[in-house]
Parts: sequence; structure tokens; C-alpha cells
Amino acid sequence: MPVIDMSAGVVLREVGLRDGLQSLARTVPTADKLAWLRAAHAAGLREIEVGSFVPARLLPQLADTAELVAVARTLPGLVTSVLVPNLKGAQAAIESRADAMLLPLSASHAHSLANLRRTPDEAVAEIGRIRALRDASGSRCRIEVGISTAFGCTIQGRVDPDEVLRLVQAALDAGAEQVGLADTVGFADPLQVARLFERGLRVAGDRLGCAHFHDTRGLGMANAYAAWQAGIRRFDASLGGIGGCPHAPGASGNVATEDLAYLFMSMGVPTGLDFDALMALRGRVVQWLAGEPLHGSIWRAGLPRTLKEPA
Repeated sequence: MPVIDMSAGVVLREVGLRDGLQSLARTVPTADKLAWLRAAHAAGLREIEVGSFVPARLLPQLADTAELVAVARTLPGLVTSVLVPNLKGAQAAIESRADAMLLPLSASHAHSLANLRRTPDEAVAEIGRIRALRDASGSRCRIEVGISTAFGCTIQGRVDPDEVLRLVQAALDAGAEQVGLADTVGFADPLQVARLFERGLRVAGDRLGCAHFHDTRGLGMANAYAAWQAGIRRFDASLGGIGGCPHAPGASGNVATEDLAYLFMSMGVPTGLDFDALMALRGRVVQWLAGEPLHGSIWRAGLPRTLKEPA
């Protein structure tokens, strides 16, 4: 096993305000979202996905994304990202002056048609058009592509790793500046994760810069550890483990931010997070989402007495 530098920190990107809330039927008031945003920043989170530029009729829960971006841009050192499904959404992201836009690209042909109503290669062509728009506008908004269903699909079943890697290269060729791999429906296991990320890093190098896991079958933390061992240092997570995929019935949601923070803290890997503040924010999220199921483990027992946060 290669020697791992335990002093090299990781970055956790909080996605609850987008991936989490879009999965809920309720609409959280903007004031509560802004309190969530500010508290997440105060807890040390320096990358936050604040929403998505999709039609309000489709996702009224995220209709206030532009307002959240405006406030996020005032928070020191924060990288503000938004999800955009198409060229129109990218235009809105550019106009909002978000730091980064995340473009979904499904490795599953069936999931792509169900989720985006286009084939994976048609989605790649849209990435090229978005890059051209971004460059022509003079914007510095980073283009990041998330390869969803990279480890399997509830509709299609198995997803060929060669197809995932083909799409990684195609996304980069089309103009993406960074790519990530997502276990959208919670099918992955640690060995599968290690193998695919190792192959992906050989294709994309440090441009493969994010891992996104769901804890649907209880392997989220193990999969995150496997990706970290493979060399990934940036992870998506959601407070309380909220979120999911409409094409993954029964899915429990993203790995919980607080659990992922604990995983790395317990190994002495710096996260830059104030764990007490993070847990306090989780308590507020419970109140804002009263009646909604939240997930995760560390909130039940708290930190062990033997654990000290890394300097």
C-alpha cells in the first residue's frame, strides 16, 4: 500500500442546499436557507453548492438560487457552486457570478434519458456549447462535470467502467475543467470505487477532483475512504444525509457531512471544520426540516473522548 500523507487535508463541499433540498416536497424559506449558508461558512465549509438554475415550475424549492448566490459571494473565501442542466441554466449561473457550475452527465444511457431527456453524447455536446458561452462572456465561472450513475443505475443496471472513462475524457475534451464521479443511487462498493478512481486518475490526472457518494446501502463512508486512498481529496456531502435521486426509490441520501468530517478527523486528516459548529448546524437543520427523515451516525453518540481534532 502506498504511503499516504495524513497531513494533507481534504475539502468537503456541502450540497444540502441543492441536492438535499431538491429531493424534498417542501420549500424551505429563503431566510432559513441563508441562515444555513452563513452557519455552514462559519463552521469552516469553504465550498457550498447553494442551488440550481432550473425552471421554478420544475423545482420551486430552488427558485431563490440567485439570491443565495448573491449572499454567498459576500462570505470570505467561499467557493459558490450551482448545478445547471443546460445552456439556459449556464447563462443564469454566469449572470449570477457563481464561482463554479456543475453540469450533470450520466454514464447510464437510460438514466440520462430519464433525467436529462438526452443521451450522454448529446449532454457532452451541450457541455461544449456551455464552454463556448462561458468563454465568450469573459466569465471565470469554473465548469465542472459530475459523472452520475458511474457505479451502476437503478434503471439500466450495470454501467461499463470503460463507458465511464470514455465520458470522463469526452467531458474534458468538450471543455470541462474538472470532473467528478458519483454513486448517484448507492450501488458502489469500496473495491469498485478504488478501481474506477485509480483508472480515472490515469485518464484525467488532477482534473478528476471530486467524489460523490450516497449511503443507500450503508457503504458511503467505506466508499469515501476507498476514494481517499486512491488519491481523491475533495468530497460532496450533505448535512443530515439528506438528498437522493428520483430514479432511486428508497435511497437514503448523500453521505452525511458530519459523518464524513468525523471519518477524516478520526484519522488525523485536516478538514478545516469546526465540528461543534457543524453539529450545532445539524440541529438547526433538524428544526428547519421538521418531519423529514435525516440520516447519519455521529450525531447519536458524539465524538469519542479519545479524539482530538487535527491542528
